[in-house]
Amino acid sequence: MSTRTDLTMNTQMKTSITASAMLMFMACAAPPACAADTPIYSIQGSGIASPLLGTTVTTTGVVTKVNNNGYFIQDQLGDGNPATSDGIFVFTSSAPTVLLGQFLRLTGRVTEFNTGAATNPDTAARTLTQLTGTTAVQVLASGIVIAPTPVALPELVNDDLERYEGMLISIAGPLTVSQNFFQSRYGQLTLSAGGRLEVPTNRFRPGPQADALRDENARRRILLDDGTSVQNPNPTPYIGTDNTLRAGDTIASLTGVLDYGLATASNTGYGDYKIHPTVVPQFTRANPRTPAPEAVGGNIKVASFNVLNFFTTFVNGQTAGGLTGQGCTLGTSTAASNCRGANNAAEFARQRAKIIEVIAAVNADAVGLMEIQNNGAVAVQNLIDGLNAKLGAGTYVAVPDPVGTATGGTGTDAIKVAMLYKPAKLNRALASNSDAAAVHNRPPLAQTFALTNGEKFTLVVNHFKSKGSCPAATDLDAAGNTDDPDGQGCWNAKRVQQAQALRQFVARVQADSANNDVLLIGDFNAYGQEDPMFDLTSSGYVDLIARFDNFGYSYVFDGEAGRLDQGISSASLTPKVVRAVEWHVNADEPSGIDYNLEFKQPACAACAPDLYSASPYRASDHDPVVIGLGLYKTIRGTAARDTLVGTAGDDLFIGGPGADVLTGNGGNNVYVYQSMRDAGDTITDFSPGRDVVDLRTLLTGLGWPANANIASWVRVIDTAEGASVQIDSTGTGSAFRPLLTLRQVTQSSVDIARDLLVR
Repeated sequence: MSTRTDLTMNTQMKTSITASAMLMFMACAAPPACAADTPIYSIQGSGIASPLLGTTVTTTGVVTKVNNNGYFIQDQLGDGNPATSDGIFVFTSSAPTVLLGQFLRLTGRVTEFNTGAATNPDTAARTLTQLTGTTAVQVLASGIVIAPTPVALPELVNDDLERYEGMLISIAGPLTVSQNFFQSRYGQLTLSAGGRLEVPTNRFRPGPQADALRDENARRRILLDDGTSVQNPNPTPYIGTDNTLRAGDTIASLTGVLDYGLATASNTGYGDYKIHPTVVPQFTRANPRTPAPEAVGGNIKVASFNVLNFFTTFVNGQTAGGLTGQGCTLGTSTAASNCRGANNAAEFARQRAKIIEVIAAVNADAVGLMEIQNNGAVAVQNLIDGLNAKLGAGTYVAVPDPVGTATGGTGTDAIKVAMLYKPAKLNRALASNSDAAAVHNRPPLAQTFALTNGEKFTLVVNHFKSKGSCPAATDLDAAGNTDDPDGQGCWNAKRVQQAQALRQFVARVQADSANNDVLLIGDFNAYGQEDPMFDLTSSGYVDLIARFDNFGYSYVFDGEAGRLDQGISSASLTPKVVRAVEWHVNADEPSGIDYNLEFKQPACAACAPDLYSASPYRASDHDPVVIGLGLYKTIRGTAARDTLVGTAGDDLFIGGPGADVLTGNGGNNVYVYQSMRDAGDTITDFSPGRDVVDLRTLLTGLGWPANANIASWVRVIDTAEGASVQIDSTGTGSAFRPLLTLRQVTQSSVDIARDLLVR
């Protein structure tokens, strides 16, 4: 549809009113009673600001929406000009007494309201035309209905919704919730047409493509307000089942009055057009919660989790033990003002419970932590004590902090990185290590682990410089600097230097451990395609989230989703990575359900209950990253009949042709079958639920279609020797041939979906 045709349709809608409403309008408009009236569209004009700014006018309009500090009125006829709005906001500062559908005549002063700071260029360029100090308000009629004007997203040009400012509009969906951070605080959501908004530099390298996506995002989004300026409204608007409305949930359509306001918590941040709904929005849970991350496979699971300032010394100066402490250390300063986490013991208990639920559900063998208090082993051990109380004594232990200036220690920031691991699965092959390079705010922590099968890998936990606390505008690291015009945020140059130092540190660790298998995890404070990540991926490292997910994200900021939390593998480790996922347990959840007690619904007998629960949801503002590694000892047979015995750890058997006898000898083992020439094997100690038979290569070679019923290709039956795994190479279910026997295993104990790997 052409723009001209679209505008014509909008004009027709704007002028569509009932005959009775027309008579009412004509009665008011007829001289001499209304000879001096100024129509709303003349007040609005065709520009951003009113041509009548500062003047006192008398106008008429129908009340389309009543808020707590004013109301909107709209001209019944309009002027037929799609460039001028027919609606306007009447500011009363207190609750107005007018009613929806009343036809009013009133006098007021024309003003332009800047919703942001006076120095905010974005909001200063999009001021809201309004009438203030109204007098002589007359009700000329009641019960009048204004038809909403249909508006389509995305906008052709960003912010061209100015022409509908103050009008009753409708937007056809579906619209997707892209941000809910301000839902509990301000009753505001960010919605978007065409699905979620992605951080441009998460998908594209900084440059024209990222700039184009940034513009597209701006044209696709709109804010949904609750029609009130009250903070911490009770109950929380738009909250759904399980006391949440998740980013990714959808709404079919939206009808309301168009306003303009801040899209962030800062009055120096950007603004956007927003809707005060006149029809109650009905959301659909399109992004359901999951009780645990998706399975990542392999025999070793690694996780990364930013725990959002887990401090055992509180902002009020108390400690987790109930004592008065001296505060938290930052550089050479020790004071309560340096503490960044819970304000008090009550908040800490709520925070700790949620973080424990997340880590327990992930159930990783090694966990890298960011934003944990830099107070030796105190905060880390407190968290471990809680985890082991839930999971069993000794489940997790901490990797000790490196000591001495030669290895860098933990740095001088108030927070550090840390690492937990399961001693039942992993052994520390070397002492922990960290980088002494001065460029690091929080030195990266490295630990080389050994498995019982002899395999090794090194895990390095990182937390690069954040994008906040910007330097002077002339600094190379300032966002918007002429050397950094591409949206990568403040301190980008320093993060690149940290990535370069990290590569040098890893090279030393690889040499010391005589092992090249390295996994870098943590909060890199850089999105997927930004310069620090490019420094790593252009040097042989692999971005694992991008490898397994076209739209990987762990964080939502200003309505856009992207991944600051990364999994990066060395070239030698990459083939051993089975899968990498993010568990969207935090970034998609509203902040109103977190552990904090401030900025929440007021406590009163009639108030809705606190939305907090001791669940994993919104334990932090970052999602955990979970990575599966296949670190097996490979045991390979010959073309003859072999007897192969594994290690006490996890082994990968490739028996090959011939009737082999395979003994796992403990661990979690994988038995690989590549063709029917491998048939005739016996596995002497297969453990259902722990060991796996890998049939993927075999089935692919037989031409198994992706949508085929597995039962026509694979079956398990009981025999005198044990459970027989059989294959039908025709896929008809009528010509099964034995492939292998699981000695002393029954058919009923074998779960094909669990114990046989087919995809």
